[in-house]
Amino acid sequence: MDLRTLNRTTLQRQLLLGRSSGLSPYEAIRHLVALQGQDPNPPYLGLWSRLESFTLDALTGLLHGRQVVRSSLLRGTQHLCAAEDYVWLRPLMQAPMSRARQGSFGRATRDLDLEQFAKHARELLEGRTLTRPELAALLMERYPGYDKLALGWSAQALLPLVHTPPNGTWNRRGATPFTLAEEWIGRPVESAPPVERLITRYLAAFGPATVKDVQTWSGLTRLREVMEAMPLRRHGELYDLPDAPVADPGTPAPARFLPWFDNLVIAHADRSRLMSEQARRRVCPGGSLVYPTFLVDGIVGGIWDFVDGDLVILPFDPVADDDAAELTAEGGRMLAFAGFEAGSVTWMPPHDGTTTTWPPSTWPGPR
Repeated sequence: MDLRTLNRTTLQRQLLLGRSSGLSPYEAIRHLVALQGQDPNPPYLGLWSRLESFTLDALTGLLHGRQVVRSSLLRGTQHLCAAEDYVWLRPLMQAPMSRARQGSFGRATRDLDLEQFAKHARELLEGRTLTRPELAALLMERYPGYDKLALGWSAQALLPLVHTPPNGTWNRRGATPFTLAEEWIGRPVESAPPVERLITRYLAAFGPATVKDVQTWSGLTRLREVMEAMPLRRHGELYDLPDAPVADPGTPAPARFLPWFDNLVIAHADRSRLMSEQARRRVCPGGSLVYPTFLVDGIVGGIWDFVDGDLVILPFDPVADDDAAELTAEGGRMLAFAGFEAGSVTWMPPHDGTTTTWPPSTWPGPR
């Protein structure tokens, strides 16, 4: 499969070749499996770029209605997903979350009986919501001498917890609240969900993909034997669902803005279907940072952000006049969606990322 066909197929499955009018926000979240949610606003912007007539209240209502939950999931990072998916997705994430906890806090908690610790943390959360610092302070009373940060993060890694609204809704930040998932959702998590379910859902939204792609996105390991045993279609090293459509490579790709941490940008080990290696290094410069990007003809063309009520666009290379006009119009619509009706679209000169001024020292963080 050539790169252009792969690009168009992925964009089609990501609802980025044309905004969907047939999917509700809830159905779109289920299709996309989970939305990256370290910051509250990116999931809203990601859905706006993919759905017709999407409003802020649509997602906020799903969070307050407990149909969608926010929690530590893929790769141990915060995501939004449907509650009915959380109950099987969270147990599959226990192994990578335990590895991450051990790597960060294993030494600080080496004498801790983790099973007993998790039981005590659950007892402290039964029937109430606590922030991580509040929970850690209570755990310190039972486990004096341990690092407070290690106790709070260990509880988060070992227990199925959700972060309840209004925290995590549009522009609402602050200390992360913890609530037992089974109490918030009203049902326990599954005991042994099949990993094939996760692979199937990933391919439907991000495929075709390699084994490494699935592992990069999920944080799981040793999936090759599992995928080879599944009834999947093969395109060389790429796996796909047997009946999944392949897009016409000639399909036009409209201008689109992707928010901070958008899953599409980090959902594959090989990101050449979406950007060059040089662009990848600029968009994902290390650590957990993933800049918001814009697409020109389906390919990442640069980064953007809201700055003092305006939309600032920084291209990596010169953008053709027609493409720039399309992006400016799309950017104006995004400003209005985000509540910056009086804002304007500002273009910065192309920046090739080869000097010490990259990334811009004044470039803001997610907000």
